[in-house]
Amino acid sequence: MSESDLYNRLASRRSVRGYLDTPVPRSSIEQILRAARHAPSGANLQPGGFHVLTGAPFETLKTTLAEARTNGRPEVSEYSYFPNPMPATLKARQRAAGFALYEALGVNRRDVAGRKAQFEQNYRFFNAPVGIVVTIHRGMGKGCFMDLGMALMALFLAVEDAGLAASGIGALANHGDLVHDTLGLPDDEMVVCGIALGHADPDAPVNTVRTTRAALDEFATFSGFDD
Repeated sequence: MSESDLYNRLASRRSVRGYLDTPVPRSSIEQILRAARHAPSGANLQPGGFHVLTGAPFETLKTTLAEARTNGRPEVSEYSYFPNPMPATLKARQRAAGFALYEALGVNRRDVAGRKAQFEQNYRFFNAPVGIVVTIHRGMGKGCFMDLGMALMALFLAVEDAGLAASGIGALANHGDLVHDTLGLPDDEMVVCGIALGHADPDAPVNTVRTTRAALDEFATFSGFDD
């Protein structure tokens, strides 16, 4: 069976953490979000809100987050992201991804300051020209997070199709309450994550990072097939 264009696009997709300062037209982002909204969802609830920022409002959010981090503001988590405790097999994957990132940046594994500086780039949206704050209604059930995840995957594919690049920013939820207040979001919306969006910088070393994927027999089983 030959590999399709869709398979190749999925296999080549990556999280981009280095961007050009080239603006992205609002019309392009609108088309991407319309595509994301076509993702399936239980009972067609279509959970998730997308708050798109650029220019002065975006700079205000980034500055607010940077000041909070500098001042040691405590992190606040409204939902559980990683398993606690994390199993050894998953911890190994996490470490491998981190090591690949820091190696591309020339940051030594023992360089705590260098690693911290790179992590803080999450709160600068990796200097992308556009940032998206993703939210969900607090009253939604856990299954709606799955539906929102499908919308996010549709969004990332639409980004690729538009010749753009993106990266999810789960760390944004560490200060979700601050983001919520800075943007003046409705009380019933909870910040889930952020998305950096723009044109990938082809010369940024960080964009050379590639993470591996588990082999098929590690996550799938088959029954009843003849072959």
